[in-house]
Amino acid sequence: MEGVSYNHVIFGLVSVGISIILVLLAGKPSIKPTKFQALLEGYLGFVRGMLVDNMGDRGLKYMPLIAAMGMFIFFSNLLGMVPGLSAPTANINTNLAMALIVFLYYNYEGLRENGLGYFKHFMGPVPLLAPFFFVVEIISHIARPITLSLRLFANMKAGAMILVALVGLVIQNPFTLAVSPIVLLFIIAIKFLAIFIQTYIFMILSVVYLAGAIAHEEH
Repeated sequence: MEGVSYNHVIFGLVSVGISIILVLLAGKPSIKPTKFQALLEGYLGFVRGMLVDNMGDRGLKYMPLIAAMGMFIFFSNLLGMVPGLSAPTANINTNLAMALIVFLYYNYEGLRENGLGYFKHFMGPVPLLAPFFFVVEIISHIARPITLSLRLFANMKAGAMILVALVGLVIQNPFTLAVSPIVLLFIIAIKFLAIFIQTYIFMILSVVYLAGAIAHEEH
């Protein structure tokens, strides 16, 4: 259709490709890992720690999902730093798709782990107020994929707009060249920090949602 852009899909596939290639390049674990292997193992160790801290050893089964999602989001965010490219995560459709995957999966895991007892969590601690708590909990859970996707979208979109505006300012006003490199480096540093933070936030919230779903039987 005219006017419809699929750049987020194309660059999303690029992010997937980068992630797959890096994993393949790392190869099998070795006694003396290379620096690249050590970096990748460090990332996997970080993801493992995140899961174990929130769910114990049974959280390790979710490691492929969280690790893959983290790599995809990170490289998608990183593409937005390349002039002429756009971050897939700066498009709400990409983020909403990931958020819906998390939403459907943690609810599926909650039902699989606890059966119909999963819905007891939605009833609240006071039986008399169960109908009220049920409505509130349903609204809260439905809002999760929306807030999860909007948070990432807003931060990546805003960062991209700031970079474009700064570059445009320099091009239109050469007299700012004396100051702009310092400002540009500062903005880039902040953007890199935002890339790491937003990737972590999406990952940790996904872990928290999964942990809450499979822990319902303990309430």
